[in-house]
Amino acid sequence: MSDRIFGSIGLALAIFFIWQATLIQESFIQDAVGPKTFPIIIGTVMGLASLYFVLKPDPDPVWPNAAGLIEIGLAALVMFAYAQALPEFGFGISTAIAAAYLAWRLESPPVQAIIAGVLISGGLYLIFRVILGLSLARGPLGF
Repeated sequence: MSDRIFGSIGLALAIFFIWQATLIQESFIQDAVGPKTFPIIIGTVMGLASLYFVLKPDPDPVWPNAAGLIEIGLAALVMFAYAQALPEFGFGISTAIAAAYLAWRLESPPVQAIIAGVLISGGLYLIFRVILGLSLARGPLGF
């Protein structure tokens, strides 16, 4: 039952996300893809994943203990802080710190988590800025 509730909430969020993406104002001059495409793709993937939970729920779900719920809450808090830090510190620094923290919480040793954070940040920058040409938040170092 809990999977169906989770899936229904996710499906409602995906529908809301796609609806909000369709309301994005497009400028007169834009690229072929446009600003709506990526959010709509993300919303579609989220909707399909949520639909799976609605249609094929786990018959015996296991809920995390209190420590697990705290970890989930901290991860959500890190993602909120990440969104707040983007305009101030830029995409590169904010993404590296958030990715390093999350890698560390997924039981990577601290040095490996830092390396992973830097590589994830660099890889995403390469994909989104260099290859796709998307505008990313610039920080004090210009990236």
